[in-house]
Amino acid sequence: MTIYERLADIERTGVSAALATVIRTEGSVPRREGTKMIVLFDGRIEGTIGGGEMESQVIKEALLSLSEGQPRRLTYAFRDPEEGDVGVCGGEMEIYIEPLIMVPSLIIFGSGHVGRALAHLGKWLGYRIVAADDRADYAVPELIPEAQEFIHCELADLPDRVKITPDSYIVLTTRGVDIDVSGLPSLLETDAAYIGVIGSRRRWETTAAKLRENGVDKGKIKRVVSPMGLELSAETPEEIALSIMAQVVLDRRGGTGEKMAHVPKL
Repeated sequence: MTIYERLADIERTGVSAALATVIRTEGSVPRREGTKMIVLFDGRIEGTIGGGEMESQVIKEALLSLSEGQPRRLTYAFRDPEEGDVGVCGGEMEIYIEPLIMVPSLIIFGSGHVGRALAHLGKWLGYRIVAADDRADYAVPELIPEAQEFIHCELADLPDRVKITPDSYIVLTTRGVDIDVSGLPSLLETDAAYIGVIGSRRRWETTAAKLRENGVDKGKIKRVVSPMGLELSAETPEEIALSIMAQVVLDRRGGTGEKMAHVPKL
């Protein structure tokens, strides 16, 4: 697989990464102009721009570029390590780092009425929709045409079936406590940005108690948002989906949830 094919694969799967490209060289250096390296969100790399201390620094800069969403242009000298240079080859390299911020994924487990409304609204808001269900005839294109990926599995197996990253927002519109208790432990081991569970406060109290009985760490349980959504007195599936997506956007963008209305001085 070429690096361009790999970049296309990264875009298709919705993974965040940064692309480091050698854009200028002078003198003796490990690689030449045009050499590229992919830095994934977890620090793993594909390809190399020369190795050593220089590459190590570029990886760190690439991760910062991803977190900030801004490109970087860096120059490295290979002359005198005692003066802070990255090598002794005698030359100089300039690296351009481009953050490839991917579309966030909305992973919906439970393809009933609320799940379908979430898929529709989430797609409209620009999320990559993953529809999942433990019922084979639910997470299907006929019911959720907005989804880009369809998964039939038990909730506990979801992390093995779909890539979950810090750009993933998981919403569980499941049918009951038993499904949540069996499936949440594996989700809590992922890097998901958001894990929400539908239902009442009483349902979540019951679920949380059973998770503790099963040995799940309190800190991990606190990652779960339940009941999920903002208080809108929502009733219909569409209104409930609006409530949930409002909270997802708030969490992603760092909002406060306060009303924006302002009373002018008259």
